[in-house]
Amino acid sequence: MNRRDFISTSALAGSGLIFNAVQSFAKPLTQPAQAGYSLLIFATNWGFSGSWDEFCAKAKAAGYDGCEIWWPGDASERKKLFEALAKHNLKIAFLYGSGEKDFSKHEAQFNQFLNEAAATKPVYLNCHSGKDYFTADQKEKLIKHSLTVSRQSGVPVYHETHRGRALYSAPVTEELIKRLPGLRLTLDISHWCNVHESYLSDQEETVALALNRTDHIHARIGHPEGPQVNDPRAPEWDHAVKTHFAWWDKVVTEKKQTGKQMTFLTEFGPIDYMPALPYTRQPVADQWAINVYMMEILRKRYS
Repeated sequence: MNRRDFISTSALAGSGLIFNAVQSFAKPLTQPAQAGYSLLIFATNWGFSGSWDEFCAKAKAAGYDGCEIWWPGDASERKKLFEALAKHNLKIAFLYGSGEKDFSKHEAQFNQFLNEAAATKPVYLNCHSGKDYFTADQKEKLIKHSLTVSRQSGVPVYHETHRGRALYSAPVTEELIKRLPGLRLTLDISHWCNVHESYLSDQEETVALALNRTDHIHARIGHPEGPQVNDPRAPEWDHAVKTHFAWWDKVVTEKKQTGKQMTFLTEFGPIDYMPALPYTRQPVADQWAINVYMMEILRKRYS
């Protein structure tokens, strides 16, 4: 395929003129919702280089309910963010964690960010909890403190299944779930596909346990060789798309049956999560367009 054909095919895929697996999920989930069920879909500013006001305006125009943002450590940045959120009538959720390798320093920073962010009363807090090499007891200590803060503040606190963090793999997460009855998850199962180099068909019981503890989903689609397919609209990723939606359907079905809130973040990332062409480093697909496309599909399926 030459460059002109490649561009034409990509444009057709983006316009929806080529049928793909994602489109098949645009029809509503058949499970009726009980009273209390609600769906909120958040936008990521990952890869966005403009101001808070510009980002919030773009998210609002696209149809998002709110934004999930890494906790701004600078007070002046927080002020600008909250002004933009109020101006554009958007909800807020925060992502936070620590990069400190020493556990004591990591714990201090982690807890500081947790306490500061919870005080602002976001919709939820999403934790990049610990490091993969921390001991089970160290991981448990971090999570236990977050459960206390959640209970005292009334802000839901979720812990993400993320590579390099406490819940980087399915069996490690299973152990912590069994140790901590209050542990609630942000399911980003794209990471586990990558970590285990599979679609987890050999760990179905562990995945089911995680789905049962999930309250928030990062809607990115991974595969055995990476945490992000280049474009979920491309037909070669049909199996990956169907597998992820099957997992998400189970979580949303439970929330509809029990009348609880369900939140999503569309989180296809920029370069280097997004594959790039060699030498020019041009992304092979439009990150923002993919995230908006996923948001629209999720809303049609899960509202």
